Amino acid sequence: MAPVNVILILLLHFSLAVSSASSDHQSSGATSIIFATLGSRSDYAFDIFTLPTRASPSSADELQLTDGKSFNFNGNFPSLSSSLLSLLPNRTLLQNEGPQDSAPLSLVYVTERGGSSNIFYDLVYLNSPRNSRSRSALEIPKRVQVPLLKGKNGIAMKDKPTVTGEYVIYVSTHEDPGKPRASWAAVYSTELKTGLTQRLTPYGIADFSPAVSPSGVYTAVASYGESGWNGEVEELSTDIYVFLTRDGTQRVKVVEHGGWPSWVDDSTLYFHRRSEEDNWISIYRAILPSGKSFSTDSVIVERVTPPGLHAFTPATSPYNNKFIAVATRRSDSDYRHVELYDLVKNKFIELTRLVSPQTHHLNPFISPDSTRVGYHRCRGASNDKKSSHFILENLNSPVAETSLFRVDGSFPSWSPGGDRIAYVDFPGIYVVNRDGSNRRQVYPKTAFSTVWDPVRPGVVYSSTGPTFASESTKVDIISINVDGDAEEAYNFKKLTTNGENNAFPAVSPDGKWVVFRSGRSGHKNLYVMDAVEGEKGGLRRLTEGPWSDTMCSWSPDGEWIAFASDRENPGSGSFELFLIHPNGTGLRKLIQSGLGGRTNHPYFSPDGKSIVFTTDYAGISAEPISNPHHYQPYGEIYTVKLDGSDLKRLTHNSFEDGTPAWGPVYIKPEDVEWPINRPKCSFEECHWLNEMPSKSGEVESLKPSKPQCGA
Repeated sequence: MAPVNVILILLLHFSLAVSSASSDHQSSGATSIIFATLGSRSDYAFDIFTLPTRASPSSADELQLTDGKSFNFNGNFPSLSSSLLSLLPNRTLLQNEGPQDSAPLSLVYVTERGGSSNIFYDLVYLNSPRNSRSRSALEIPKRVQVPLLKGKNGIAMKDKPTVTGEYVIYVSTHEDPGKPRASWAAVYSTELKTGLTQRLTPYGIADFSPAVSPSGVYTAVASYGESGWNGEVEELSTDIYVFLTRDGTQRVKVVEHGGWPSWVDDSTLYFHRRSEEDNWISIYRAILPSGKSFSTDSVIVERVTPPGLHAFTPATSPYNNKFIAVATRRSDSDYRHVELYDLVKNKFIELTRLVSPQTHHLNPFISPDSTRVGYHRCRGASNDKKSSHFILENLNSPVAETSLFRVDGSFPSWSPGGDRIAYVDFPGIYVVNRDGSNRRQVYPKTAFSTVWDPVRPGVVYSSTGPTFASESTKVDIISINVDGDAEEAYNFKKLTTNGENNAFPAVSPDGKWVVFRSGRSGHKNLYVMDAVEGEKGGLRRLTEGPWSDTMCSWSPDGEWIAFASDRENPGSGSFELFLIHPNGTGLRKLIQSGLGGRTNHPYFSPDGKSIVFTTDYAGISAEPISNPHHYQPYGEIYTVKLDGSDLKRLTHNSFEDGTPAWGPVYIKPEDVEWPINRPKCSFEECHWLNEMPSKSGEVESLKPSKPQCGA
């Protein structure tokens, strides 16, 4: 395979210099893009923790290994090697920290810090006298953290990293396959000392969850092969492939239908899949023939865990084939927990439920000597109180002169001068200053989408009523005067009165008209009405047909209205972006989503030459079962010019990013400092894991839980 061009990667992710620029941005027309991530991504606050594998651990046995500040997940305990030790800045000092008979614990994991994801290596002595009475390995004074990739793939999502010999094996999404809805996820190998990077996944193929065999010879992955992603958002219909770690050659499919492989030796691996007989997600074992070529016909597959609970994301130890670690979801618990499964006695041994029964624990991994199991979970205590400070999380932007921020809310929009932001924090609408100060609720009821009036200061438009509702559901367009009479709690005016589904308003640049979608004809099409008086002041139909036109944005020069539509396949759920003149002429498609694709929420750039939007164009980036709940675990933020050229991907992660907004000012990262120790820590379990099969094999849905994750 051809090595990845490191120079191109560095150019693609050129952003640190952009982030450090100052007032020159304003004069040169620099801008900012803000967007939302479903599921309160800012509240995940994941850290790596570990427990001993002995029976009946207590809360005092749990150790926090990662920094307590960053978003840290998907860990692995590698064997201590000279290549890893050579990376430490002060090897002698660290070695003297622990007792002579105590081996340090190595940890490799994915972290998001400084606006991008990377792979870090930590080394700690758990038996240090200074830490003998501490629950946290963070208190070791000489604890060292080292980035393994040194920022070469700065904004690419990483997945299940492994260090083997002189190399780190991981997933990255920095290479565009050039095909709509084709996943960018591929496995790479980077030499630790030189940084030389090689792609192991064939071009045109998507690989997830790599696992390196104990000898380092083989790597197993969950892969779509050449069939590609079909829009799945739950358990993926991937197969298990094995190839040579050194160069990705001799690639062969060994198991049909499986995910999250984990080796116990070079001829035995474990994986998860949903049983076709009883619908439980269970752990399976694949035994590969020794000394022979692999194929699905020569591999023996056995079910390991019994029905009656979901068991997934298995972890093994190459030095102990008596147990494995798994994540479970039982019918008598609302939480995901890590348990051991005794392979000799065929029974489960509870671990994390004994320590933190009301906390989700994800993606276990076992230490080389089998004495410890690691996982990631939320740190800190749960807290339902919202911070009075608006949260903007900076991400490294691949676009020069445009800063990129994740907002702690949905449907953000910029005031005309860029000094304020309106957004939805269900159920209400809020307004804040650009730096996050002066957060105020301006509308208390369920609402979605926000847009500012470009002429009348302080006027924000929105739609209020049920979300994802039918054409006949009562949803109305309202205008809100956020600077109105202080004696009135909320100053809003209803602009639609027909009782149909009216939503997603956008205002003309002269402030005279509002374009919106309405279900008044029995189909969701676009209409234009008076911006002040609403329907009473004038109404005309812009589009007509048995499809859904929605999510409007009006260009700054007034020439175009961008919108999302399923008109090429009505009712399919597949949306693409279109442009139309306000007089109804010039209709044309801007983005081809691909078969079954979803491209939504267009928003014009301040100069009107480009559009930012969300899409599943990049497919899926990781196995959804390894993450918190996301209805659509594939949305990414893109930009494109009005002629359809210069398509750029801005975000790289395995979550649902959406509802972007492009502002006329440049926000510097230091202007909206991300709080280090936020008190809130919560997320939802994958909703589809609430489905527990009955004895007959039919699926029964439990009440979806909304757990608060805390210590």
